[in-house]
Amino acid sequence: MKITVIPNLTKENARQVTLEICCELKSLGAECLLPDSCKEEFNSTKALFLPEEEALDLCDMVIAVGGDGSILYAAKKAMNHGKAVLGINAGRLAFMAGLERHELKMLKNLFTGEYTVEKRMLLAAEIRRDGKPIFSDLCINDAVVMRSASVNIIGFSVFSGQNLMNDYLGDGIIFATPTGSTAYSLSAGGPVVDPQIESIVLTPICAHSLFSRSIIVGSDEELTVIKTSGGDMSLICDGIETKIPEDCCAYIKKASETAEFISIKNETFIDVLKTKLEKSGGSS
Repeated sequence: MKITVIPNLTKENARQVTLEICCELKSLGAECLLPDSCKEEFNSTKALFLPEEEALDLCDMVIAVGGDGSILYAAKKAMNHGKAVLGINAGRLAFMAGLERHELKMLKNLFTGEYTVEKRMLLAAEIRRDGKPIFSDLCINDAVVMRSASVNIIGFSVFSGQNLMNDYLGDGIIFATPTGSTAYSLSAGGPVVDPQIESIVLTPICAHSLFSRSIIVGSDEELTVIKTSGGDMSLICDGIETKIPEDCCAYIKKASETAEFISIKNETFIDVLKTKLEKSGGSS
């Protein structure tokens, strides 16, 4: 079995965790592939160092080492190559991680078939002009329509199909998947949604309104954001920003594609949520 390991070496513990992963995989008879940018750090592991895209193409699955941002990066890369990803936490909370550092012995489950692959809903986000897309991207966590840095606030309307949902005045709005409900949307006051419940979470950002609560809509809704006042705004897909031209709007819906996450532990979403809340000091 070939397994590509993608570490985020900016994380304090990522180097040591990656060394431990490579050692464990080698003991299990796996061939460990690493991006060639990591060769200096991990030359002692006897891993095969390849350009990242080649390593992703050749492997059977992907292991991401870091926090949620690192796992998100690797998951998008893996998705483009039709591979599933297992996140291993080398950060703090990492809601997307399937294993913690002290659980690396459970990697043997990858070789005995004692794991499941969860298909997670994605968002398809577009910038449209006259109904035609001029930009598109897929989002595992969220698509955010937001004012540009030089702009104070923006006014915008959100439509579901042809029906007006609400008018907003503020910094923008987050469209989150259930997976992304524990990310930016949660920080902005949004709800946590079980990934098995396919839906889209709309969370306003710093809304100047008496109504600034999140709205959860079904995954079949097709949503459009049209600016009504203010300066420039952008579409931010999983952290990557693209300016929205003045004569364009943002369009968000459920994607036909999915991202695949490996689950080794027999945990429910509630189990994971409780553990992470306790770790963050949010539960007693």
